[in-house]
Amino acid sequence: QVQLVESGGGLVQPGGSLRLSCAVSGSIFSINGMGWYRQAPGKQRELVATITRGGSTNYVDSVKGRFTISRDNAKNTVYLQMNSLKPEDTAVYYCNADITTWSEAVINYWGQGTQVTVSS
Repeated sequence: QVQLVESGGGLVQPGGSLRLSCAVSGSIFSINGMGWYRQAPGKQRELVATITRGGSTNYVDSVKGRFTISRDNAKNTVYLQMNSLKPEDTAVYYCNADITTWSEAVINYWGQGTQVTVSS
């Protein structure tokens, strides 16, 4: 069984920073692409940032220059450093990963989500 456990969400004032973490555990042969998505109330889930195993990154335009995605392959963990936060960044943030299992199946997994609220 594979689990993705997010942490680091919370309440922050506009202009503040938060760092999200997502640790992957379980029966894993390798972790391929990883990413962060978010869903605000009444809106569809949207891609925030992705990172390949080799470290290539991609961001939605609205967070470029403010958010940084990174990963530690030795710890099976992906991070999202969020700076200069805005009220419109308020959402539930979800971790996502493509995982190759020991049976060589490639399965996409989601974390349970962590709430980020940006408000004064």
